[in-house]
Amino acid sequence: MPTHTENKIKVADEVWIAAALLHSEHPSAPDFSVEQIVARAAEESLMPTNRPGVYVHVVQHCVANRPPNPGRYLMLFETGSGRRRLFVPGDPFHPSREGAKTTPKPEDIPPKYRDLLDWYRRWSEKESGQARHKDPLLALAGSGARLWSTEPADEYVRRVREGWE
Repeated sequence: MPTHTENKIKVADEVWIAAALLHSEHPSAPDFSVEQIVARAAEESLMPTNRPGVYVHVVQHCVANRPPNPGRYLMLFETGSGRRRLFVPGDPFHPSREGAKTTPKPEDIPPKYRDLLDWYRRWSEKESGQARHKDPLLALAGSGARLWSTEPADEYVRRVREGWE
């Protein structure tokens, strides 16, 4: 039987834990429904009762690519209607969320979930690398570096443009 935390856990941290657990338990799933995340949070029983704020955090407050209203966390990313995954550094986000919290602080979550922070660090590095290779424009980054590797870029451009009228 799950035990409840002695201190009150923040709703946003509860949502992040639920989403991280889903991702770690289902590594091939790209995202999850809002209902799956809310149900996973309830299953963990981090608080004595299911809080209605969990749903609104999954729908709005924690979602990086939605306008803040008022929560401005960068914890989840909307992949489609009613679908969410954990936020990955490099994901586009609403400008009003700049500098917002992306993960819980270790001291704010129960000790049994702190390993999720290390898991997330590894997972998000892998995910952000895969996203870069999926985007055709981002995949081009650095592809022309060999063209001017022996001379400064400005000199290369000047040389290539010689004779242009």
